[in-house]
Amino acid sequence: MTKPTSGTIESVLQESRIFPPSQALMNNANISGMPAYQALCQMATDDYTGFWAQLAKQHITWKEPFTQILDESTPPFFKWFSDGKLNASYNCLDRHLKQQGNKTAIIFESDDGIVTKVSYQKLHQKTCQAANGLKSRGIGKGDRVIIYMPMSIEAVIAMQACARIGAIHSVVFGGFSAKSLQERIMDAGAVAVITADEQMRGGKTIPLKKAVDEAIELGHCNSIHSVITYRRTGGAVTWHAQRDCWLHDIMAGQPDECEPEWVDAEHPLFILYTSGSTGKPKGIQHATGGYLLWATLTMHWTFDNKPTDVFWCTADVGWITGHSYVCYGPLACGTTQVMFEGIPTYPDAGRFWKTIQDHQVSVFYTAPTAIRSLIKAGGDLPLQYNLSSLRILGTVGEPINPEAWMWYHHTVGGGRCPIVDTWWQTETGGHMITPLPGATPTKPGSATLPLPGIITDIVDETGQSVGHGKGGILVIKKPWPSMLRTIWGDPDRYKSTYFPEDFNGQYYLAGDGATFDEDGYIRIMGRIDDVLNVSGHRLGTMEIESALVAHTQLVAEAAVVGRPDEVTGESVVAFVVLKQARPEGEEAKRIIKELQDWVAKEIGPIAKPKDIRFGDNLPKTRSGKIMRRLLRSIAKGETIQQDISTLENPAILDQFSATIT
Repeated sequence: MTKPTSGTIESVLQESRIFPPSQALMNNANISGMPAYQALCQMATDDYTGFWAQLAKQHITWKEPFTQILDESTPPFFKWFSDGKLNASYNCLDRHLKQQGNKTAIIFESDDGIVTKVSYQKLHQKTCQAANGLKSRGIGKGDRVIIYMPMSIEAVIAMQACARIGAIHSVVFGGFSAKSLQERIMDAGAVAVITADEQMRGGKTIPLKKAVDEAIELGHCNSIHSVITYRRTGGAVTWHAQRDCWLHDIMAGQPDECEPEWVDAEHPLFILYTSGSTGKPKGIQHATGGYLLWATLTMHWTFDNKPTDVFWCTADVGWITGHSYVCYGPLACGTTQVMFEGIPTYPDAGRFWKTIQDHQVSVFYTAPTAIRSLIKAGGDLPLQYNLSSLRILGTVGEPINPEAWMWYHHTVGGGRCPIVDTWWQTETGGHMITPLPGATPTKPGSATLPLPGIITDIVDETGQSVGHGKGGILVIKKPWPSMLRTIWGDPDRYKSTYFPEDFNGQYYLAGDGATFDEDGYIRIMGRIDDVLNVSGHRLGTMEIESALVAHTQLVAEAAVVGRPDEVTGESVVAFVVLKQARPEGEEAKRIIKELQDWVAKEIGPIAKPKDIRFGDNLPKTRSGKIMRRLLRSIAKGETIQQDISTLENPAILDQFSATIT
């Protein structure tokens, strides 16, 4: 992780629009009004550990209560509630059975539109059968299990079953290649893989079991003794008699009950691999107690969770958002949620809006990349659907451009739904900086304020606070319950990456640049390694992207990176998706000039892109994440060496590699 070499980051984006929460929503909110938010923050200030202990007792069901709250004896390896015992699956399922066992837990809509509903009682039964099935294969507490599955009720069952028996799951997104899968199997020392024959995506079948077989054939996967396959499509698979079994076979005839494995709060719940700057994936390890507490609390606070809500987080379970806000948070709160297998543009670009209409979704949580893609696909389409059930909108994954925020607010939310623009990371376990829908006046593109108990600051390279109106490095100054505990098998990398000596090993380094505005609101400016140094000015890429997208007549999406420049140190390179066909020749040159002039007017000449490339879409993973490292390689004219198997459309790279002549 890189940090700025000198100076603070300049904030060049001005945003003065403010949207207070409605009185009606404020009246019924779980945190009602700014005084209530400030009172919680004050409680954390007055008694930090007591604040967390009270919440842990209130929101988590413990088999054995904890007596120790925070162990700081070996920083930065902090422990929370370590002598308490609990089970995550019990907290997500069993504790709801008496009072709302028949309530719908998951409304699953498959790629082809078929809807399946499962109650908490049925989900509990299937999870217990799967857990007993895993035990019949010799899988138990502490064993690592790779889950490589499509979005499905069965994926949640697999995760919950692992948690129930104390096995440590590591979900690998179904778009990753066999090589990526092999690396994760090796690093985790996994004993089993739970997969599917195929997955469905946009009307197409994608093999998964085949990729698992290929991963194991690559070698160094001798720890694997079982490959358990969910029959999703009935597609042909290769079978290895000793190793392979069907999920339905190991569940058949199993008891409907499975006594939970009561684990210490610090027992690892899961490992989730995230990209590292060295190219080797980092196995982010989360602990059961603190993680589950924060997934539950943020559902209650950020999404103002109500018993009548229908919650829909569009993220895949292969990412942290799908862990916290599909598998664990909603179920721990006893919420009804929508799960969706497909893509937002199949069979047409109205799919999201029709899903909200059909299932009466009240809380909708998606990524800015999806929002911008849907604007391009049909900015007026939401108006053709009845979205009146919505009461809260959310964004996740990266900063949202103010103009996309405004479209989301007006066109999707009808001007009545607060937007919770959430900042957090795989490493944090849950939301850290976000508006509260019944308390925080929102600003387009701003994550606003940290949640109660989260102590943040923005500092320069010496660790000194930069103050309002300036940008710097976002840090978290105190340990919190849902923080990662280590990098699996690599504690030294954990320390050097997240608690570097540059800050005396005291602050958690988030890796993002940010700025305080005059109201103390935090605006995320992009990754530190995405901050550009142009003629001595340190500029956040997000602000230049926002300026480009603000040209609403021309631009649907934009991504900005830097490349070395002999004169200015770095120059700005913009990759742009237009609302029209990709231009060529003189037409392309005219649009480039128009956009360069536009950025100069919106921000200043210093931010004007030196090079603008056009493509039909940005290079994204199948989860919608922009692969900016690929764009940096293209900007520098480098040959791309990275694995591009997760790209939705690899041909986009050729479009952006072409220069305008």
